[in-house]
Amino acid sequence: MNYMIRIVVFASGSGTNAENIINHFNNSGKAVVTNVLCNNPTAKVFDRCEKLNVPCSLFEKDTFFKENTVLHFLQQKKTDFIILAGFLWKIPKNILSAFPNKIINIHPALLPKYGGKGMYGMFVHNAVKANNESETGITIHYVNENYDEGAIIFQAKTALSSEDTPDTIAAKIHVLEQKHFPKIIEEVILKNE
Repeated sequence: MNYMIRIVVFASGSGTNAENIINHFNNSGKAVVTNVLCNNPTAKVFDRCEKLNVPCSLFEKDTFFKENTVLHFLQQKKTDFIILAGFLWKIPKNILSAFPNKIINIHPALLPKYGGKGMYGMFVHNAVKANNESETGITIHYVNENYDEGAIIFQAKTALSSEDTPDTIAAKIHVLEQKHFPKIIEEVILKNE
């Protein structure tokens, strides 16, 4: 396959998933992360991208929701897939309709449990602990117009005990994300092309 699938990652935070995805596809010969887009000026993902030599650009809320600037950027970069790696804003309709079934997100719980607006990061882990769940996990899914409601692609589970705290739950989820997210992205994009 001569054509490299072009991926743009959207991130809002520390960028560990973005870094993992970039490293996974580096020298893979299958796909490349051309850019990272971020909506948080203080996000650590900028430092990670700089070290990895991947351009990381900041965009504002109005640019994202009221204009076509981000869409035009994606089209200009000939983007094939968009990966949300800890990105917290809802994707606007103009981008959704331009990339049907080409936007993939990871959620730190077993959807449909603990999904929806405001359910991200430690909010999820705190809720999982508060409900004394015996297991939790990750969900990789397509993105649609509603938070965490797109078709599920893959789930992985981890057992919990009463000893677990929100922090140890977060650590278990991080392990699952690092292990599965890049591999599942690769499976999906190669199947789609």
